Amino acid sequence: MLANILIAVVAALHLYFMYLEMIAWDTPAGHRAFGLTPEFAKASKVLAANQGLYNGFLAAGLIWGFYFGEAGFAIKVFFLVCVMAAGLFGAATVSRKILYVQAVPAVLALVALLAGW
Repeated sequence: MLANILIAVVAALHLYFMYLEMIAWDTPAGHRAFGLTPEFAKASKVLAANQGLYNGFLAAGLIWGFYFGEAGFAIKVFFLVCVMAAGLFGAATVSRKILYVQAVPAVLALVALLAGW
């Protein structure tokens, strides 16, 4: 039960990241969320949308794992590991903040899933 709650939180976070990157990137909310200037946001809007699409795929994969009940265990593990990898890469290359908002929630969800919580 705890694992499914944490996985749902990770999926919801990635849907929110998708929204910020695909829809709100070049808006005041997107500028605040990512510390962007309007000029940079406009110039990088297409790249951000591409990144947002990938976050959407991560969320979709986690949600997909719910549809298979016990058989979805491997799907959930795979997508949580993908989220962790993306979070670690983002923390190493962009901002340490990504470690806390992306990788740590995925690690907690994976630990809970593997522990059977």
